[in-house]
Amino acid sequence: MEDVVRRTGGAAALIAPRWWPNNRGHVLVVPTEHHENLYSVSADAYRAVGDLVREVAIAIRDTYRCAGVSTRQHNEPAGYQDVWHLHVHVFPRYDGDDLYRSQALPGWATFEERQVYAERLRTYFDKENV
Repeated sequence: MEDVVRRTGGAAALIAPRWWPNNRGHVLVVPTEHHENLYSVSADAYRAVGDLVREVAIAIRDTYRCAGVSTRQHNEPAGYQDVWHLHVHVFPRYDGDDLYRSQALPGWATFEERQVYAERLRTYFDKENV
């Protein structure tokens, strides 16, 4: 998949197809095995996700030149879960970006838009693995 920027033994990171106005190119980190939510994931699978979230956060901070990073993960409808596979959002943050007051942009980011961010992160991870 062209949106995948890093894959480990237990998790994968990909450019999210849905964007927020001031936080474009955010990343989703998912376990490679199916786990519906936080309640059903094993400690080892969640550790793999957490380790990759940390790597992605550092890569985003370095390659996006953002002021910080936020992560979030949702469980069940009351917790705003709308995809039934565990995933953690890793958002680039900028001063005054109003992430938590804004709504997702309508529609989906195009392949070309996503690839700008995917290439940045792949290049970063390729350098880190030399």
